[in-house]
Amino acid sequence: MIYEICTQTDPGLARDNNEDAVAFDALTRLCILADGMGGYNAGEIASGMAAAFIKSEMGRWLSQAGRHANGKEVRRAMEICVENANHSIFNAANSNPQYTGMGTTLVVGVFQDERLMLGHIGDSRCYRLRGTEFQQITKDHSLLQEQIDAGLITPEQALTSLNKNLVTRALGVEDTVMLEVNEHRVETGDVYVMCSDGLSDMVNDAAIAGIMSANSSLEQKARQLIVAANEAGGRDNISVVLVQAKQASVKRGLLSRMLGK
Repeated sequence: MIYEICTQTDPGLARDNNEDAVAFDALTRLCILADGMGGYNAGEIASGMAAAFIKSEMGRWLSQAGRHANGKEVRRAMEICVENANHSIFNAANSNPQYTGMGTTLVVGVFQDERLMLGHIGDSRCYRLRGTEFQQITKDHSLLQEQIDAGLITPEQALTSLNKNLVTRALGVEDTVMLEVNEHRVETGDVYVMCSDGLSDMVNDAAIAGIMSANSSLEQKARQLIVAANEAGGRDNISVVLVQAKQASVKRGLLSRMLGK
């Protein structure tokens, strides 16, 4: 399996600075998206720290461990790396009054052959387009999601709720944080959409699916997602990481061709 990766980030129409951060390592197929929060520019510091730290540490481990690390090893390495990133952000917040209370959401994915190891914290999301089926494969860590799970409100009511941005987990806010990690099987043709809530709050799932299903390049789709969020109001920073899985072509050697193998 080979993977094409594309990222886009935009401040939106209502904010001067961009508190989102995206990063990827094409060699190890590590993808990271973080949406910062808290204080004047502090959210930008938290998300930037998270993306840089995880890219460096997780990328180094993946390079050393090689492509053949098993799922359990990748999961544990991701958990340790995110835990260390959490400590780094938390300590920075407590040593600098300007950064007090800063934190960030996180989506981090490692694509290996036909496997995706996906971790997340907060309400930044990952969707998957498989054929004609478009599905959210992360579950928000938010007050709104807890209300839906408890049957207090319906998903339809959630669309107009005033509690959209209240997350129940964030990286760097406390001295420990729980990363939710799930393993997914990847199929040829799958397209994955990691995004901050600047996209998912402004553009509904059906509209995102429509853009992702269009006959256009991955880069064009990323740009169109940003345009759609801004056309809907652009009330927050907007970031996407798009990943498409393609079957690697196998070149047969001369002897195999001669033998008809």
